[in-house]
Amino acid sequence: MESIQLPNKYAIFQTGGKQYQAIEGKTIAIEKIEGNQGDTIEFAEVLLLKDGDKAVEFGRPYLSHPIKASIVKQSKGEKLIAFKFKRRKKVRRKIGHRQPITVIRIESI
Repeated sequence: MESIQLPNKYAIFQTGGKQYQAIEGKTIAIEKIEGNQGDTIEFAEVLLLKDGDKAVEFGRPYLSHPIKASIVKQSKGEKLIAFKFKRRKKVRRKIGHRQPITVIRIESI
């Protein structure tokens, strides 16, 4: 069984009701937040911070170290299909939906 190698420095933060892992230089797609391409944003709801092999800080509920990131682009996610069907009634309904997302790059933890 292979073990997963995590980087020495990372953080877990919360935005849009979801939690994400932040590694410096990594780009991630999150729930849509307001802003334009190139804007700098901060995430204050940091739940965990790992710095080094043994140093781990847990927030109760949040840490005081904000995460700084920049917006790479605003776009939409993959298309999700909602298909409703009632048998023997000739009732069919097909709806597509694309959730708006924001792609960010983590600058500093």
